[in-house]
Amino acid sequence: MAKLVSKVYGDALFEEAMEKNVLSQWYEEIGALRTIFLENPDLAQFLNHPQIIKEEKKKVVEAIFSGKLSDGLLGFLVTVIEKGRQNDMIPICDYFTDRVKAYKKIGVVKVTSALPLSEDQKKRVEERLLETTGFVSLETEYAVDESLLGGLVIRIGDRVVDSSIKTRLEEIRRDLMKLQLA
Repeated sequence: MAKLVSKVYGDALFEEAMEKNVLSQWYEEIGALRTIFLENPDLAQFLNHPQIIKEEKKKVVEAIFSGKLSDGLLGFLVTVIEKGRQNDMIPICDYFTDRVKAYKKIGVVKVTSALPLSEDQKKRVEERLLETTGFVSLETEYAVDESLLGGLVIRIGDRVVDSSIKTRLEEIRRDLMKLQLA
């Protein structure tokens, strides 16, 4: 159910942003709004409190965000509260952000290596990924996992490219086990 709610509201937000030609601005504002909700659990608790009426919640949100969020996005936030969907605000923000990234062809990539990569190595990995994918830019997160022994594991969405030595050794081990059983 939460996925459906985030999709419906996220799509509506995306379409309105496109219509008003404010996609980049709202993308930045939604990122900040998401951070505010995550870093201020008291705000979420207040907005979700069943004994506080919607009018009071809307007044507080307008007082906090007026002048800090664009009018359209503030209106959207008020609508979410009017509809009693404030508990879905983080998933709505996430859906909208993902939709904008897909539209702008921004890839979200996680690269795991056995040792920290140099800046030059990172640059070459990113250049190669841009060449082989349909993305025009990347948001890349780097991690180190010494158990890989060497090579890289690259995750883009639900796709994984695993060229690690650890995986290759595991594949050899499985092949040897099959030979022993034959």
